[in-house]
Amino acid sequence: MKISKTPFGQFEGSGVDLFTLENDHGMVVKITNYGGIVTSIVVPDKDGKLADVACGFETLDEYFSDAYKANSPYFGCIVGRYAARVKDGKFTVDGQEYSVDTNDGPNHLHGGINALDKRVWSAETSEAGDGVSLKLSITSPDGDNGYPGNLTVDVTYTLTNDNELAIDYAAVTDKATPLSLTNHTYFNLSGFQDKVLNHQASIAADKFLVPDETNVPVGDEKQVAGSVWDYNQSRPIGDAFAEEPKGFETYYVFSKSLGAFEKVASFADPVSGRTLEISSSEPGMLFYTGFYTSDELKRSDDVRFGQFRGFCCETSKYPNGPNIAGAPNSVLEAGAKYSERTVFRFGTKAQLA
Repeated sequence: MKISKTPFGQFEGSGVDLFTLENDHGMVVKITNYGGIVTSIVVPDKDGKLADVACGFETLDEYFSDAYKANSPYFGCIVGRYAARVKDGKFTVDGQEYSVDTNDGPNHLHGGINALDKRVWSAETSEAGDGVSLKLSITSPDGDNGYPGNLTVDVTYTLTNDNELAIDYAAVTDKATPLSLTNHTYFNLSGFQDKVLNHQASIAADKFLVPDETNVPVGDEKQVAGSVWDYNQSRPIGDAFAEEPKGFETYYVFSKSLGAFEKVASFADPVSGRTLEISSSEPGMLFYTGFYTSDELKRSDDVRFGQFRGFCCETSKYPNGPNIAGAPNSVLEAGAKYSERTVFRFGTKAQLA
């Protein structure tokens, strides 16, 4: 196993690096300290053929193209301070109302206009017997994008010889603040040979949050049983599209106990045999199948991304959590320690049911 670093460009006068993590079985993950973006995940199929299964680009400049900026798909980045939407860009903490950027119609999205995904993080690498790690760190000052508190965040990516990419999130603040960190990688286990509609999916969740007319949950929940959103048993992603042609932008509440680290979802491509299992300590995830992803987006080798060509599993706190009574752990208190973990484990099956 090894980890290496190469220059990746400049951003606002700061050097940006690309870190390449490799294990002993051919899996390669590339991550840049600009936004903590996972730019590439290369894994084998059932015949040992390697392919990139993550939406991402080979140069930093491609993340600043007109097409990418116009679409803002957040490929592969660390999202924060608060993942997903906050209703009307407002929340109340300790009796004080705060206003944050409204960058998605009337709502706040993914931490705001100049959020953590658009900054250069400090980086530290390490190698151990069971994996190679990249620790990224950043400080978000009091008032940053409207959020209270001086916040320090560490995100550690670890690649293991079990073909796992583990992401560990840690943070502390000196003033209570909403906090929900996630990674926004889009996956296509076929290596972008096709859309993801034929991928088999299972999600261990009995309910989901119902969004309002501006696509923000405000507290209503619905059971998945008897609906197109029930994926407790594995079935093709595309099964839901006959009734919901826009596909998924759905926050699933996991069935597991709050805070428990357990397997929460699995995916498989029936052609390549590639599989992905997700385990997390988070209470749920926003499952998104890329309805809004622009068909103009592609890599320099002409591999195309676009609508329904990647799915995102944003394990996180409840969207709009600070405004939902009873939403678990949506606010980090002063002096408390934020600690969450999500693991993406890749594998293969020779035949899929």
